[in-house]
Amino acid sequence: MKIYCTRPGCLGADRNSFTDLEDQMTLKTVQQKFCATCGMPLILDGRYLPERLLGQGGFGTAFLAKDRRSPTLKSCVVKQFQPSFDLNPQQLATAQNLFEREAHVLEQLGNKHPQIPDLFAYFPLEAPGWRSSKPQQFFYIVQEYITGENLEKELATKGQFSETEAREVLQEVLKILEFVHDHDVIHRDIKPSNIMRDRQGRLHLLDFGAVKQVTQSAGGTSTGIYSLGFAPSEQMRGYTVFPSTDLYALAVTCIVLLTGKEPQELFDSYSDQWKWKQFVQISDELATILDKMLLPTPSDRFGSATQVLTALNPPQIQPISQPSPLPSPPVSPPPTQLQPPAITRSFSSLQLLSSAAFTGFEGGVLACLGVALFKVSNFNPILLLIIGLGVFTGLIFAQYQRWVEAGFDFIIIPFISIGILYFILLKLNFYIILTTVPFIIAIFAVAVTALFRLVYLMLQRIL
Repeated sequence: MKIYCTRPGCLGADRNSFTDLEDQMTLKTVQQKFCATCGMPLILDGRYLPERLLGQGGFGTAFLAKDRRSPTLKSCVVKQFQPSFDLNPQQLATAQNLFEREAHVLEQLGNKHPQIPDLFAYFPLEAPGWRSSKPQQFFYIVQEYITGENLEKELATKGQFSETEAREVLQEVLKILEFVHDHDVIHRDIKPSNIMRDRQGRLHLLDFGAVKQVTQSAGGTSTGIYSLGFAPSEQMRGYTVFPSTDLYALAVTCIVLLTGKEPQELFDSYSDQWKWKQFVQISDELATILDKMLLPTPSDRFGSATQVLTALNPPQIQPISQPSPLPSPPVSPPPTQLQPPAITRSFSSLQLLSSAAFTGFEGGVLACLGVALFKVSNFNPILLLIIGLGVFTGLIFAQYQRWVEAGFDFIIIPFISIGILYFILLKLNFYIILTTVPFIIAIFAVAVTALFRLVYLMLQRIL
């Protein structure tokens, strides 16, 4: 029998073979075995026999192991606290606390929910130093082993998920999160690789290594540990996290499964928007729900998994039938379905500032054109003002309706406008210096908008 050494960096981790352990009596009674390369104790907590490496996460390395105290040598997962990156002492203490918290959460949740792994054990191990005389301290979690394939591997194998398959994932994980959030826990690391489908087709939520337990409010200060691309801005910035933080990551997971693309390919950082619907054909209902889950501001998203489940499965309204004087039974009209909640797409700070610059520039172009026409042709100033305000209002409305959006529109339209203005001023033999006015007004509009945005954000935090 081979036993895998769990000491980080051991060069002979998979070379420890013991023929005497093929005997069941010896296997059950032997006190300990040690790594021939580094001297690490191999039988963990007196019962767990690591077989092979499963993978490494943010600060834990997972091994497939056998429980020799089980009559059938039941498989389990042994996770060792092992950060995969350099941490300062404060970060190391935080990571260790999170590792210990995973054990507490698995004990609290796993034994109560069939789709969360059960906790079997949590223990420390002190081992003699290797290449050093100083003893080393290790920490381990032992949990249920789910036989199956995670959704990241399933996506790589079968390709894009259909809408039906994505809905199934969304609904099943939402039910698990409903249970998790009801116990004041936020997972904080929802992604395809942390969702496992077992051999019976049931989905399981794995890796509670980044969980946040909430003790006093609906949120809790984040530690900055997250999966890039799946975490919303409040988590990446170390701000308060909420149940909607998990809902955001779940929505990213769904659009990754639907499109077969990485999150970075679907998120437009310039406009601060997810642009994923061009890669897939799905119903407006599901797209609307996912878009709301993906909104940048936590309060604009769904507040709970229950709310998303309700939007996915709106209750049917059965009209009250009127009693019929005839002996035949009354026929009720078919039930109507509630429409999913309307989505209001909020504007990011970058969008607001870009829009302010665009609007100010176009307003300056209109003002210069009006002044030139008035001075040269004696146009009725009232008529010029009405026309200018009408065009200006239409421009703002077009931005609100997103007919004109930040990006190419905000470059090509001003370029055309300034070209037309220059040409008209040249024809009218008017002062070309007026073409600088739109730029000055654009800068002023950005400054004023930035000031009001700053005041708004400060008041929002205070209130």
